[in-house]
Amino acid sequence: MSFWGISFIFWRIMEIITLIPTMGMLAWFVHWYDSQLYRTPTEILVLFIVSTLAVAWTIGTLFLYSRARHSAGFVAFVDLLFVGAFIGAVYTLRRIADADCSNWSRGGQHGISAFGWSVSGSFPTLNVDRQCAMLKASWAFGIMNCIFFFFFTFVLALLVHRHHDSHDRVVVKREVHHHRSSRHHSRSPRRSHHSHRSRSYV
Repeated sequence: MSFWGISFIFWRIMEIITLIPTMGMLAWFVHWYDSQLYRTPTEILVLFIVSTLAVAWTIGTLFLYSRARHSAGFVAFVDLLFVGAFIGAVYTLRRIADADCSNWSRGGQHGISAFGWSVSGSFPTLNVDRQCAMLKASWAFGIMNCIFFFFFTFVLALLVHRHHDSHDRVVVKREVHHHRSSRHHSRSPRRSHHSHRSRSYV
């Protein structure tokens, strides 16, 4: 396996690691809206569908890499389509970028005692909006996959395609050369035998 092939597999795994949490978090929103008999917002639904299709594509091309490398040009083309899909999905969910999902609030009186020392007073408390944080994390993972698909696996698939084509041309040239050499060797004994018979006849 070439260096480009190993790099392609590595970044495919990185894509799967970021895509599965994205799909899981967005699936929670789709299930919640469905259970409440509400329509899932378009910005959530688009990124969920793109992430689900991307998970199936990345897992399929990873486990079938031995076959996929023969059509690496097609793999690169589909990756480029996913780049556009993720850009559109991230743009649709762009308003979550300005959302503040956490804030600090002044808590009540708390006491801490350890090793004979005691401290009491009011300490700030971090409040996190879980739904907002999940959407923002999914949006960030979407941006990461735009980069992974375009700058890494798309380019690497093209390099795998180029390496595979050059390797096939070398193999074909060797086979043609070997075939011609074998034909040349198979004809030479006949010529020598014919010349030997002609000499004996004379």
